[in-house]
Amino acid sequence: MQRHAAMTFQPQGRHLADKRSPSTGTRTAEFLRLSRTPREGFHTTQKPAGPSRLKHFLRIERGQNA
Repeated sequence: MQRHAAMTFQPQGRHLADKRSPSTGTRTAEFLRLSRTPREGFHTTQKPAGPSRLKHFLRIERGQNA
């Protein structure tokens, strides 16, 4: 019985259609570098919760509606 080349077992765990060469880790290193640098515009700092916000939170926690 002759097997087709596409049906051979690939022990690397990659998909049969994945013909890329193995990664050198450059993309992962770049991703980690970007994740460590502070971003502007994405995450804005929120002002601390004031007394009225805390009062509303506690009211809702007690089950009282406005």
